[in-house]
Amino acid sequence: MDLKKTIFLFGKWILICTLIGLFSGSASAFLLVALEWAAQLRTDYIWLIGLLPIGGLLIGMLYHYYGKDVVKGNNLLLEEYRLPQKVIPFKIAPFVLIGTVFTHLFGGSAGREGTAVQMGGAIADQFTKIFDLDNSDRKTLVILGISAGFASVFGTPLAGAIFALEVILSSKFSLKSAVLSFVVAYFAFYTVELWGVHHTVYSIPVVPPLTLHNFLWLIPSCLLFGLAAMLFSRSTHFWGSLFSRIISYPPLRPLIGGLILALIFYYFDAVKFMGLGVPYIVEAFNKPNEYYDFLLKILFTGFTLGAGFKGGEVTPLFFVGATLGSALSVFIPLPIALLAGMGFVAVFAGATHTPVACTVMGIELFGIESAIFIAIACFIAYLASGSVGIYHSQNARGVKYHLYEKIKAGRLKYF
Repeated sequence: MDLKKTIFLFGKWILICTLIGLFSGSASAFLLVALEWAAQLRTDYIWLIGLLPIGGLLIGMLYHYYGKDVVKGNNLLLEEYRLPQKVIPFKIAPFVLIGTVFTHLFGGSAGREGTAVQMGGAIADQFTKIFDLDNSDRKTLVILGISAGFASVFGTPLAGAIFALEVILSSKFSLKSAVLSFVVAYFAFYTVELWGVHHTVYSIPVVPPLTLHNFLWLIPSCLLFGLAAMLFSRSTHFWGSLFSRIISYPPLRPLIGGLILALIFYYFDAVKFMGLGVPYIVEAFNKPNEYYDFLLKILFTGFTLGAGFKGGEVTPLFFVGATLGSALSVFIPLPIALLAGMGFVAVFAGATHTPVACTVMGIELFGIESAIFIAIACFIAYLASGSVGIYHSQNARGVKYHLYEKIKAGRLKYF
């Protein structure tokens, strides 16, 4: 390849990364502001919870009549990466944005990562036509979209870049895709910063030495984080399958699901489980939670998303992990903030099969001092969380896959 062509290709991909980072970062900044507005409005006018069924019906009708080709959400991005067929429709971005804001405004229990990643993926894939790219380059665009969306919505560019690569780890990706994933993550991250939108700050003020005594206490807590991740993934799939099986007309699913949720939230004062629950995640680092809080968040989030509401799973996973770790601090002699922080990323690692990205995220959020504890938590939870994750279309063939295959083969051989 001659020098001129190399310079041209370099310039083209830097331009693409700049544009994806700018547009995806701006979309994430808007999403973060919109969700904060929705949460504040719901707090000020608690009666909005009563409109959750209506909001669900509107979301259901929007996707049923105009968005059947984008209803798969994050799974559509993973499928297009594995087997490229056609450019991801841009309408997935406004559809999931509207659906997510409605879900949060009226009290549904959901996250934001799925929305940011879908917007990033849709924005990125539009450059296929603009730059006349082939399927190989389209795969790179999907990685860039995931990276930009994740990095910008959570304020963790290193974790965003690694997550985009790790979540499709079973498929081959080029060195070019890996390098550009980091480039676009930082473009998207700094775009949010330029908009003046800030991310939540977490801290682990006390990190004890990793002694044998502390390590032995780590193991049961990390196994519990892995089991919580497994329960979360299976709960989401269970409710989605149940709603599909018993309600044939899709728009009715979030209508009925929203009605049930609204009644529960109102009569049982379950306000803390609505929306993102970020204030309660922050609180978990300082105050022990009830032992059942993480279970209720799993239940409400699985039910919300299974019914057809929109949003992501990651922030609820943070909630589940942080509150579980916080509750364990009553029994396990480790600092509460450390246990909450470990759970925060470990449950996420188990549910998405991405222990490396989650370890890096923990370091970015909590500091390098807790790195060893965070890494151990993420990898043990990853191994203990079973073979099913939150993404149907993720073909997770990493270390855990081979471990479970050997376990199954050994069991079959034995019996």
